[in-house]
Amino acid sequence: MKNSTHQNGIPISPSLTDIETEEKQVKKTYFQKGRLIRVSVFAVVVAAAISLIAKLLVALINLVTNISFYGSFNLNFHSPAGNHLGLWVIIVPAIGGVIVGLMALYGSKAIRGHGIPEAMEQILVNQSKIKPSITFLKPISSAIAIGTGGPFGAEGPIIATGGALGSTLGQLFKITSSERKVILAAGATAGMAAIFGTPIAAIFLAIELLLFEFSPKSIIPVALACITGAAGHHLLFEPGPVFAMPDLAMPSNIALAWYSFLGIVIGFVSLGLTKIVYLIEDAFEELPVHWMWWPAIGGLAVGIIGYFAPHTLGVGYDNITGILSGNWPLTLICSLCLFKFLSWAIALGSGTSGGTLAPLLTIGGAAGAIIGTFILREFPGSGISIPMAALVGMSAMFAGASRAYLTSIVFALEATMQSHALLPLLAACTASYLISFLLMENTIMTEKIARRGVFTPNSYQPDSLQKISVAQAIKHEQVILNSGITIKEAKDWLSANPVQESYLITVNDENEFTGTVKITDIYQEKLNPETTLEKIAKENRIWVKDSASLSQAVALMAKQNAEVLPVLSTSNHQVIGVLSYRDIIASYSSQLEENEDATAHISLKRKRLKMLIRGKKAINRKTSV
Repeated sequence: MKNSTHQNGIPISPSLTDIETEEKQVKKTYFQKGRLIRVSVFAVVVAAAISLIAKLLVALINLVTNISFYGSFNLNFHSPAGNHLGLWVIIVPAIGGVIVGLMALYGSKAIRGHGIPEAMEQILVNQSKIKPSITFLKPISSAIAIGTGGPFGAEGPIIATGGALGSTLGQLFKITSSERKVILAAGATAGMAAIFGTPIAAIFLAIELLLFEFSPKSIIPVALACITGAAGHHLLFEPGPVFAMPDLAMPSNIALAWYSFLGIVIGFVSLGLTKIVYLIEDAFEELPVHWMWWPAIGGLAVGIIGYFAPHTLGVGYDNITGILSGNWPLTLICSLCLFKFLSWAIALGSGTSGGTLAPLLTIGGAAGAIIGTFILREFPGSGISIPMAALVGMSAMFAGASRAYLTSIVFALEATMQSHALLPLLAACTASYLISFLLMENTIMTEKIARRGVFTPNSYQPDSLQKISVAQAIKHEQVILNSGITIKEAKDWLSANPVQESYLITVNDENEFTGTVKITDIYQEKLNPETTLEKIAKENRIWVKDSASLSQAVALMAKQNAEVLPVLSTSNHQVIGVLSYRDIIASYSSQLEENEDATAHISLKRKRLKMLIRGKKAINRKTSV
């Protein structure tokens, strides 16, 4: 037998020593924790930077707004609705669209759109690599688009900017694509936390729309980034909830039922809203002009709508606060709901630079207030309130259109600080999400990238192979031969005992693993029949313990390019079987069948029969007595 490296009496190759020893496993664990700390530091640095960029973006939007509508160099917020430009207001958004189109043409086409779908696409197909130029092109183009009257919020651009900044930092250092994804998500969600001061909602946004996973290595850096972004919000922006509203009372059970109904209606509205947005985008694709001019055409429509409905221009966070107050007249709310939707859908379909969250909140809040008003008129005893209906509609619209279920609920709670709204929000968002899930294949966030052939995960289940051990998967009747027998003896045995496997496992007299042998090698004519199997066994000897998970075994097989793995007992280190890809696939298939098998394990009919039999026996006993 060849000399080999021994550990615990088992022949092991040097590569296995690195993989299997307890000392190496401990070092590997510390190494992974060290990398987690490193990624967390990167995430906090990106979050601190994006908090400052968020403040600069808001200031830049205010500056462009004041220049465009009031002719003044001022960084304070003034709503475009108060302008006195008359008909000239129509061309202001069109001019902004021309500038954005030129920036997209000569800068980067990636600045078009509302940011989150583009970030999702880079995560799913491009190893989370975003062009560094997006870090400054996106906020500048968005400030111009929004400042000239574009009906968008600042949150979409800052999310895209934060993602680009995180991705850029991740490309400067030697990190994995998975770690780069985490830093990208940390930057994006820190931007949301910096704008709204909603760190928990931002964490859920990362889980539901960017990370597509839930694990400590991803949640810890993102959470730290969102905390940093929220701290930046409290430091750089006004204190208190971003959408202040009157205190809400605890709803009754009847009111909860009506809020659930409102969620169902909003769910259907969100379906129509998403369809119309992409119909408009398809219509722009058919225009016989270069795409650079589309934002200008969309801007012209925004200006025309803004002339008749000035409240549709600009960010419109003040509109959300007004709707949630419950004091706005119904005519104004109806006008805002309809014309804000038209303005936003056309502008977004034109491919200009902007976001979706603020418009969805505005439209949903207005729709909720309208529906709530009609419910109160027809059913005065319903127990609902207009501010609560507006808040519920706002959140349900976001849940239905984006399917960011937890994000929509928590965001409404954090942005308003209304704890009594929890149950109505939960009921309405569940109803809206259910309608969206049942009736719409893609969401407003995923439809664009789905058309490009990019599949977006819609569930975050644990790896099935991690739940199955090697011992559960292997067949203990696998062929294991003594390494001391000759090729002739092996051929004779195989002739008498045909096998399906392409590899044989060899052991020594003490049943210790010595290597693997290809069956095709045994039948090579040039080999001496008296040569022992030990002589032709593969030098790269790898194995796995029966207590390991199938996920670990697959990783080892892929790393070593092995088709089979000998399995050693954890207790006595003896070979107890062989793991092949066929075993892994069979175990995975069994797991799928188990998850899909709909079987009743309790039979009510059988229970009734047993009760009847027991009753008859009891009657017979009494009769005999």
